[in-house]
Amino acid sequence: MVTDARGTPLGVALSGANRHDSRMLAQTLDAVPPIRSGKRGRPRRRPGKLHADKAHDHRRCRRECRERGITPRIARRGIESSECLGRHRWVVERTLAWLARFRRLTVRYERRADIHLAFTTLACALVCLNQIRRFC
Repeated sequence: MVTDARGTPLGVALSGANRHDSRMLAQTLDAVPPIRSGKRGRPRRRPGKLHADKAHDHRRCRRECRERGITPRIARRGIESSECLGRHRWVVERTLAWLARFRRLTVRYERRADIHLAFTTLACALVCLNQIRRFC
């Protein structure tokens, strides 16, 4: 899941539970829809920078971010502490907790991935609606 600084879900990609998170980075970044800024030119498709945990500390992940024009801010394994990243990581964890309120997503009852993705997208839309209500 890709979120903005307030925790609004921007893009979601589903995979099996036995698949490593770093393998889904490119697909998740490509799931972010275009954003109109009111300026001329092409709409912005992706965030300016990406904060990720140590699981994404691979050359491949950094290259995938740079190919899409995103500055990677990924904690390095064995060098950096995870405490610095916690300032940004809790936003994603909070958004995942908001999605966990939808019981149908916490326990996956659907066999088909397209139906589960539809329910996840609906839950993300409801989270966005709650944020609009709160900040307007």
